[in-house]
Amino acid sequence: MRIFVAGATGKTGKHIVRQLINNDIAVTALVRNLERGRTILPDTVKLIEGDVLSPASYESALNDCNALICATGASPSLDPTGPYKVDYEGTKNLVDAAKEHDLEHFILVSSLCTSKFFHPLNLFWLILYWKKQAENYIQSSGIPYTIVRPGGLKEEDNADNIIMSSADTLFEGSIPRQKVAQVCVEALSQPRAKSAIVEIIASPDAQSKSWAELFAGTTLVS
Repeated sequence: MRIFVAGATGKTGKHIVRQLINNDIAVTALVRNLERGRTILPDTVKLIEGDVLSPASYESALNDCNALICATGASPSLDPTGPYKVDYEGTKNLVDAAKEHDLEHFILVSSLCTSKFFHPLNLFWLILYWKKQAENYIQSSGIPYTIVRPGGLKEEDNADNIIMSSADTLFEGSIPRQKVAQVCVEALSQPRAKSAIVEIIASPDAQSKSWAELFAGTTLVS
């Protein structure tokens, strides 16, 4: 198995890549700068220099991949088109490429509250709105998918247990990026992860559950 990771050098993407490598899964990583990619990612990762807004820069690299994990996201900036271009157009390009190459699974790291248009985060150039449009595009594409909606992202890992729920049921909470990465990697092998939107946070008061139990507690999207 080989997994294509977009956003591989990002704050969450780099943890996804490391988690895949730790599970002996080969990785092809899309990076915008090869030199930076080499300093951040393990030596065993196959690096592809390209941009999600330019499908021609990475499409051929999908030929030997089985699935795609998208961990891209617009960075805070003064450019009002950033979330539209990265979170929607970029994701849309990846979905189209994954479908053309008949990949088995598309996993998207999205966000809690994408269905809440009046959420304060949409003051950042409608970032949640465009993430939601990307989710809608994936769902209508026909490709097997898992949409992962994490709560507020923490940089440091902790011993908290993961809470996983169905779409539009969690509206607050946080989770370490490392645990988001674990959920994405586990989704590759969990049958209940396909055709699912999973919302995740972590809490010290949560009951410890197996991955199968966590995914079984969610509702498949019709």
